[in-house]
Formats: sequence, C-alpha cells, structure tokens
Amino acid sequence: MSDNEISDQEFALFQRLIYKIAGISLSDAKKPLLIGRLARRLRHYNLGSFAQYYRLVSSGAHPDELQTMVDLLTTNETYFFREPAHFEFLKTTIIPGRHSAKKFRIWSAASSSGEEAYSLAMVLAEYLHQAPWEVVASDISTAVLTRARAGHYSLERNEGIPPDLLKKYCLEGVRKQAGTFLVSGDIRQRVEFCQVNLTLPVPEKLGIFDVIFLRNVMIYFDMPTKQQVLDHLVPHLGPGGYLIIGHAETLNGVTHTLQTVRPTIYRRT
Repeated sequence: MSDNEISDQEFALFQRLIYKIAGISLSDAKKPLLIGRLARRLRHYNLGSFAQYYRLVSSGAHPDELQTMVDLLTTNETYFFREPAHFEFLKTTIIPGRHSAKKFRIWSAASSSGEEAYSLAMVLAEYLHQAPWEVVASDISTAVLTRARAGHYSLERNEGIPPDLLKKYCLEGVRKQAGTFLVSGDIRQRVEFCQVNLTLPVPEKLGIFDVIFLRNVMIYFDMPTKQQVLDHLVPHLGPGGYLIIGHAETLNGVTHTLQTVRPTIYRRT
C-alpha cells in the first residue's frame, strides 16, 4: 500500500485518536484530507503504511510527532474580518454598551493563524481609544500559534481588512519582504497567544472575558463534545458577556445558561 492509500481500519484508528486528543469528529469524507496532510510524515520516517505511522504517534514515545499530527489535522482556513457582521456588532453594540472602566478582554478561542485575533485587536484599538483592553488568542495547534505570533502574512490575505485599518495597523513589505504585510507592533503586542485544548478544563489563569469568539470550530465536534466545550468556556464569560459562534453553527441541543441575542450571538445574564 502506498502513502496515498489508507484502509478503512487504519482511518478508523486516526478518527478515534484525534477524537480522544482534540474532540474532533473526523468524518469519512475527510479521508482525502488526512491522506494529503499526513502522507509526507510517512515519507519523513520512511514508513510503508499509515498503520506504521499510527503506531509511532500512539506509542507515547514521540510526543513531538503526535503534536505535529494534531497540528496538521486541526489547522483550518481563516482570514481577516471573516463574517464581518460580528465585528460590526462588536463595534456598534458591545463596545458602546460597556459601563466599566476595567480592562476590556476578548478571547479568540480558536484563533488558528491569528487573523481573527488581530482583526479584533484592530477594532478595539480603533473604537476603545484610550480605554484599557486585551485580546487573548488560543489554539490547540502549536504550529499555527507560532505563525500567528509573527503576524506576517502574504499580501493577498489582507483583502478583508477595511482600507483605513489596513493603512493604520499594517505595514506592507518591501525588498525581500515584498508581497507580504506585517501587523503593526502596537497591535501584535496587545494580543497574547497561548495553547488551549478546548475539550479540557480551561486554565484558571486565563481569567474572565467580556467577549468570547468561538467561531467555526464547534462544527467539528459532536454533541457531547460541544457540551463539554461550552461547560469549560462559559465560566470564563463575565456577567453580561457575549459568546459569538460561526454563522454555520448552532447551540441547539446544547444545555447552557446563555440568552440568545440573535442567531450566533449569545449573552450571559
């Protein structure tokens, strides 16, 4: 069997493993994705089958390679100001409605390569003015967190950024960096990136947030895992705080204490 082929039995092993580690339900339709992302790891170790690679990552003897596998299977596409209605709601409803002088805190709980977190930071910098604020961004993948901290992207990825914010908070690369742009240092230093597995209890030190963005990740979880994730996150949402999920997602069937403000936007009373 070549590294472009995987048996149903082998695929089932990886389905169970990624579910155990990250709570992700990998459907049968994702088999080509798994092959495409892991085949080069088989070549790296000169392995002849996915079964051999499974034994390697599940043995406990190669934790770094297990993390690499998680990184490859959990990285999702994202972009700046994705689903712009949520950023508009933040700008026009949440920020004007705050009544406290304490630091305003937002958690981008599935931040991937950082575009969502930096989009949030640009909005806060623009509309909170001199008020204190902070963005915390987390992901299970250490690889995307490394890229996110750099804040360095190819130029075509800036399309979603409003022109005034692009000009104010991003720097276009020149010479060797041509074709790229860098999120400004003022924005990057206001975003704290950390690794968090949402299916496990959230570290207490993350604290309490005014807003939690949990977008485009719940679609990968089955109902018990959705419940588990929500149970972990809601205690970190302050009274009156907002939880925002992706437009393709719903909390229907999940037990929670949140009030529906509008589809995909919930508030803790």
